[in-house]
Amino acid sequence: MTKAQKIVFIVAGALALLIGLSVHHLLTRQSQPNRAALVDAGIILLAQSRAMPALQMTDQDGAAVHVDQLRGKWSLLFFGYTFCPDICPTTLANLRDVQQQLPNATRERLQVVLISVDPHRDTPERLKQYLGYFKAGFEGWVAPVETLQALASAISIPFIPADTRKPNYLVEHSANLALIGPDGRQRGFIRGPIDNAKMIAQLPGLVAGD
Repeated sequence: MTKAQKIVFIVAGALALLIGLSVHHLLTRQSQPNRAALVDAGIILLAQSRAMPALQMTDQDGAAVHVDQLRGKWSLLFFGYTFCPDICPTTLANLRDVQQQLPNATRERLQVVLISVDPHRDTPERLKQYLGYFKAGFEGWVAPVETLQALASAISIPFIPADTRKPNYLVEHSANLALIGPDGRQRGFIRGPIDNAKMIAQLPGLVAGD
């Protein structure tokens, strides 16, 4: 190989490396969720993820479940209750509609869990019947108030336990959802009310990125 050929070879190699790095950078940027777009969709990511408390609850089938069983999928936790007259049915209906319009790959990596803040009335049987109306495969979990408060405090989704002695009582609770990553750690929040179109646009990129 002549000196000129060596120079051409080196230059060509350097150009190929630069092109490869540029393409990688571009693809990486495209695959990462745009923070501004996420915020506009109501998806707020934490600067640092949070560990979830080790708590046991009961699912809609009456089986014991642990918070760490959320690992393996992205989870949307919504604190509500079956006697809720407005926020809860609206939010769950929106989540069902969003879920139905997501790509299959995204749906398979995502689960919705209703955490009941009304253990006095929301038995597992009641949760199962209620969630069945949405026909979306949602999970329903319930636990004693003390356990619910520990979880709510850990992930900053507040609710105020109701005075269950009053007839037809209501439970004050947040319309926000907690966003849990497949590592079982809280990654952020989704602000309520949900904007279906923006959620459908942003969730696939977020879920695919981890």
